Amino acid sequence: MAMTRPTMHEPLNFPLAAVVAADELKLALCLAAIDPAIGGVLIEGPRGMAKSTLARAVAELLDGGQLVTLPLGATEERIVGTLDLDAALGEGRTRFAPGLLARAHGGVLYVDEVNLLADHLVDLLLDVAASGVNHVERDGISHRHAARFVLIGTMNPEEGELRPQLLDRFGLAVSLGGAPLPAERAEIMRRRLAFDSDPPAFRTAWQAAQDELLARCRQARERLDAIPLDDAALEAIAARCYAAGIDGLRGDLVWLRAARAHAAWRGATAIEAQDIDAVESFVLRHRRNGEAPPEDNGARDTGGSAAQDGDAGEGQWGELPAQPVAIGERRAVPRWAKKP
Repeated sequence: MAMTRPTMHEPLNFPLAAVVAADELKLALCLAAIDPAIGGVLIEGPRGMAKSTLARAVAELLDGGQLVTLPLGATEERIVGTLDLDAALGEGRTRFAPGLLARAHGGVLYVDEVNLLADHLVDLLLDVAASGVNHVERDGISHRHAARFVLIGTMNPEEGELRPQLLDRFGLAVSLGGAPLPAERAEIMRRRLAFDSDPPAFRTAWQAAQDELLARCRQARERLDAIPLDDAALEAIAARCYAAGIDGLRGDLVWLRAARAHAAWRGATAIEAQDIDAVESFVLRHRRNGEAPPEDNGARDTGGSAAQDGDAGEGQWGELPAQPVAIGERRAVPRWAKKP
């Protein structure tokens, strides 16, 4: 399958196949392109880590998909759509004017600095991304339309955080932390300079690798539905989410879908342990709350002993052990709290 070539009026994107390092993020983006129902990807990292470059490259992984960028100052009307005033005033009839969500259908909706967007707008975007449907009830109109897209948000944690309730709504999260090694930094600069100097020539040089990546994503999408969401994978994931103290069930469902997408990415016909392991950090990174599940009177194995998970002198999940107090000694017994 030949790579999609932008028209002469569209800027050329840096091909995903040519991105140096960032292998975990590239994998997460490919999985989201294979199964948009995963719920999108949140990319965290400091300035200058090519978050925007990576996000823009994902649209090419989708069949006929386009990239729609959400401006930081966009209003709710511009996002969801509203009444077509020209039709209302000029023709005297009610007609829906599509917004950015309608334009993003089948492609990528990219939100840079999503942590600076108003919470109610982030919530709205995540609702539509999860359901695949935009339902508008406003200005005397009632309208529904399909809005299936890959949602990609980027943020610099130094400029503010997202509320935990919103973090959980993103399917996968990847952090671009740490500076690249000197050799990687040099190669990044070489490729960037070559692209800036002659974008068409650079893309031609990387066309074979990009076409291979596109074909792999397309083939994975084609085999995705044939891979069962089997009980064995479901139970393994549920146990690990429980052991990690994950609130709610969204993490379980995302993990199961992401593991299936990874199996399709490998060309497999069933979810295996390696698929579950491969996506664990993407699913749990932004969902861990640091608290242990309630203790069971039975002998339940939650994935390791206290000695394995931490210092043998401390309880699992960092809870401090009870302190002995001598009989007759009159002093208050401290109440040890779990770590937040």
